[in-house]
Amino acid sequence: MPENATEVTAAGIARLAGVGRAAVSNWRRRYADFPQPVGGTGTSPSFALAEVEQWLRDQGKLAEVPLRERVWQAVAGHPAGAGRALIHVGCALLLVRDRPTAWLELAAAPDERMAALLPQAMEHVLTARLGPAADGVHGASAPEPAGVHTAGAQEPGDDHTAGAQEPGGVHTASAPQSARVHTPTAQDLLPSVPLLRAAAELAAGIGAGQAFEFLLGRQLDANPRQYTLTPPQLAELMVDLAEPPKDADRAAREQPVRSVLDPAAGTGALLRAVGGPAALYAQEADPALAALTALRLALAAEGPGRAAEGPRRAADGAHRAAPGPTVRTGDTLRADAFPELAADTVLCHPPFNERNWGHDELAYDPRWEYGLPARTESELAWVQHVLARLRDGGTAVLLMPPAAASRRSGRRIRAGLLRRGALRAVIALPAGAAPPYGIPLHLWILCKPEPGTRPAADLLLADTSDLSGPAPDASAGPGRPPGGKAAGGKTPGGGRERFDWPAVRSAVLDAWRDRADVEGVSRVVPVIELLDDDVDLAPARHLPRPASGGGASGLGEIRERLTETLRLTTGLVPPAASPAEPAHRPLTTVGELARAGALFLHSGTAVPGSAVAPVLTEHDVLTGAAPTALPPTGQEAPGGAAADDPVLLEPGDVVVPVLGGGTAARVVDAATAGAALGRNLQLLRPAPAAVDPWFLAGFLRGTANHRQASSYASTAARLDARRLQLPRMPLAEQQRYGERFRELAAFEDALRTAGRLGGQLVQGMYDGLTDGTVTPG
Repeated sequence: MPENATEVTAAGIARLAGVGRAAVSNWRRRYADFPQPVGGTGTSPSFALAEVEQWLRDQGKLAEVPLRERVWQAVAGHPAGAGRALIHVGCALLLVRDRPTAWLELAAAPDERMAALLPQAMEHVLTARLGPAADGVHGASAPEPAGVHTAGAQEPGDDHTAGAQEPGGVHTASAPQSARVHTPTAQDLLPSVPLLRAAAELAAGIGAGQAFEFLLGRQLDANPRQYTLTPPQLAELMVDLAEPPKDADRAAREQPVRSVLDPAAGTGALLRAVGGPAALYAQEADPALAALTALRLALAAEGPGRAAEGPRRAADGAHRAAPGPTVRTGDTLRADAFPELAADTVLCHPPFNERNWGHDELAYDPRWEYGLPARTESELAWVQHVLARLRDGGTAVLLMPPAAASRRSGRRIRAGLLRRGALRAVIALPAGAAPPYGIPLHLWILCKPEPGTRPAADLLLADTSDLSGPAPDASAGPGRPPGGKAAGGKTPGGGRERFDWPAVRSAVLDAWRDRADVEGVSRVVPVIELLDDDVDLAPARHLPRPASGGGASGLGEIRERLTETLRLTTGLVPPAASPAEPAHRPLTTVGELARAGALFLHSGTAVPGSAVAPVLTEHDVLTGAAPTALPPTGQEAPGGAAADDPVLLEPGDVVVPVLGGGTAARVVDAATAGAALGRNLQLLRPAPAAVDPWFLAGFLRGTANHRQASSYASTAARLDARRLQLPRMPLAEQQRYGERFRELAAFEDALRTAGRLGGQLVQGMYDGLTDGTVTPG
């Protein structure tokens, strides 16, 4: 194997072939010619990507690896690590976009010559976009590997020695420093040259900015616990909340370049969502992440002779230059990188529940105008830092944990924010809006008080926690999946993929811009009413929830619909079963049928909001709900799923979930056809002359069938659809079984509808009896 060749893990092989990891393990055991590991560990070996691709082609398991997948595998298997590889790719993509002619000339040279010439060309575009390198370090002579170089005196509480080598070749200290991405050396770039060529080819098809977004998204998706992510839809909402409404109708060319700060930038999602010309400022404690953020923002900004890519495009398409992003590294609370900045807007998703945020050494910090935050109130320290970096009258939007609105240790600071008129709104989001996904986070909107103006006398409280999923479909009935609660009372909107961002976005923006009382959604509360002993600002405590089922007046209609549904359900009850001896029939597998051309297999990649078509999600299949119809967000899905061409459903397709261990299969009907196949789903498209779809779906749901085709990890089970078994039968006999399976599916849908309506009626009666709108007798 060539030195520094790209390696791939078993999970990567499974992604390439569109199968589960269990299938890859089986291949290793069954085929003596399967490529041998070239690295990794005994429990997680890695293989040479080129050898794996060739083996898959020889076995007929792979036609061609998509370019985007080849580039990602090269990033993931880079000998210096994926983080360093992304920095090299980001620098190269800047060169591809800003100096395409220079790139073409370099790409024509052999690898070693190209690696020797790249540093000087990269230095040119990095300086133009991000300013000169810190400490006078430039070009190929820079001793540091690609990354961010920071230097400064060590501060108390810093866990690293100044100048100590960090992962990814990053040098850091606690004092804030310029996060100019340093030009990689020729030696660093040599192993990356094939990757850079492939990345440039990918950029030629989808654009440099989108190519980097795709690769960065895959990296974030592959390491979810390493990063705190802000979903793009939430980032756009926070940006819109910070926009002054009075400027909404002004032509973009008339708007001045405003300053926007994110003091806890993370992956740069909030600043990337900023539209129009803006001077962007960011601070991030992790130097390697700061480098990626700087490259991300630079690639999202306007290039020479072109408009900005993605959400930062000006509203009127005007090509107006804005200063390049200014990114600093360092601990924001202990070592503020922008002490003199008075920003027009601050956007912030701060770290939650930090105990070691600097309580002792910052006790006399001038930023604590509203009181010294308790050691357990790190979020209120961020609130006051944000206010200190705003200009008078500027607006800030922070994502906050719900406890920050209620903890007694923070009541004095919350009271001070209310009395001074600095806190203007607290908005509760549904659970699933952002990590941690299990709790309903809050948005705090702050405005820095202007001297000489009277403080605001009220606070907007809004609660959108009931808007996480589509509203129940009033016309749903037997045979037609409802959009509300499934049997068992579980709301389909409770997952990230089912999150109804358009409804949440509309409710939040309407509440903020109108500042009006809307029953169950928003209320403008006088400040004097909130200044009690607790100063509890949780919206749920001040907004009574609307009664289930539309209140007492709607219970009669629900009861009538439930009665009719139960009547129809009774007619769908299957006839009594006829016992028989277990049948011993010749069997075949889905994999054998696929190799014979009797059916075709496809894996889903789409997520709601990343495709133009509605997306059939794993949740939809499990609950019988309609495909999730969310409009495109205009940004990449996590992991770059939006870059994959979605698989569109056709009538007669059979869809099965591959995770979870349950037995479920769904036959696509005319109403579901045209939707995109979601992630963690496997599609089986039978040839009509060979396999009946209802026969196929019915036998796929057998418990014993699922058990023998599933592999089990410590926390989850994964289905290998190719191992599912079917009896060999003539088509006419298949259709006889298929008709019975179709009747069972209709009965199951009717039970779902009855369960949903019954749950609404029961909860509505409880609510009515307890609040007095319904009498006991």
